[in-house]
Amino acid sequence: MIPLKDEPQTRSAPMVTVALLLLNILAFLYEVSLGPQLELFVRAYGAVPLEIVTGRDLGPPAPLGIPYLTLFTSMFLHGGLLHLASNMLYLWIFGDNVEDAFGHLGYLLFYFVCGIGAHLAQIAIDPTSQVPSIGASGAIAGILGAYIVLFPSAQVRTLLFLGPLILLPRIPALVLIGVWFLTQLVSGLGQLGIATETGGVAFWAHIGGFVVGALLTLLFRPRPRTTRAAFR
Repeated sequence: MIPLKDEPQTRSAPMVTVALLLLNILAFLYEVSLGPQLELFVRAYGAVPLEIVTGRDLGPPAPLGIPYLTLFTSMFLHGGLLHLASNMLYLWIFGDNVEDAFGHLGYLLFYFVCGIGAHLAQIAIDPTSQVPSIGASGAIAGILGAYIVLFPSAQVRTLLFLGPLILLPRIPALVLIGVWFLTQLVSGLGQLGIATETGGVAFWAHIGGFVVGALLTLLFRPRPRTTRAAFR
């Protein structure tokens, strides 16, 4: 299921969402330009669980020599074009509404807190891993958690593949995001006890980010300022 357009229309320009989109795209273009140096760059700026747990920089040097800074820098790195595109699509579809509810500054803080919470969840599952974790997925999972709390009945135009059939139904956000979360949870539970030192999808980062986002939204209860509009 690929979301294409959601129903609620924002009343303010999603400046922070657009800025995050651009920063992620620019960071990816820089990654592509590095060529053979990319692996060292990812190891330096990605969040390595063992470095975060011990506070020791295992090398190559982390930004400013402080491993904890990678909890932020890793959110702007991606492992490929598909990884970037899928994250940015979800950020664009759902991020503007959450930004509208939290306000620009509150949304930016919310985004980073969700991203850090996502990293901590993944680290808790495999604290001795030396595989760098990268991507905006955890922070965006937090946005999905907020969205399902704020707009559970919102309709999302979705590209749906059912065998040879290609459909464009409107699916309630509660169903679309709920199915996504259940998929992450089942995959995360299936990953427990399996060595992941060769990398892979950080399902527990997605789960952690989603839970943090939903809880923060329930705690602070921002009031949605969006209005509904008919699909075209």
